[in-house]
Amino acid sequence: MGLFDQLLGGAGGQLGDHFGDETRQGSLMDMATSVIAGQPGGLSGLLDKFRTAGLGQQADSWVSTGKNVPVSGDEVSSVLGHGQVQGMSQKLGLPPGAVAGALAAILPMVIDQLTPKGHVEQQGDLSSTLAALKSRFLA
Repeated sequence: MGLFDQLLGGAGGQLGDHFGDETRQGSLMDMATSVIAGQPGGLSGLLDKFRTAGLGQQADSWVSTGKNVPVSGDEVSSVLGHGQVQGMSQKLGLPPGAVAGALAAILPMVIDQLTPKGHVEQQGDLSSTLAALKSRFLA
């Protein structure tokens, strides 16, 4: 069982059976990594959006070396914008609530993996780092 399967399994019934297919899992990882890479300021910009939305404790926990504080799908939708989540759900053919729930489960873990030293480092090539991380999740 790969890291991604463990993550989705840990997310429980909220995700249902929507994510069993490997292609869909890859699409979900693509979606999560594109959320990070697509933010002005990259990872730091995304974390700032969570902080501005009053979710700084959660965002900071994902970067720190301690336990990740969870967020809800509704909180992720609010931070990213309901329109963005709706667009992702249409691309994946999944309900928006399921996509938001998946992002709520995936983003903390991805951000945690991107910040193993407990802080955001200036990364020269975020896209290749995200691609390498994706391959680890789906292995």
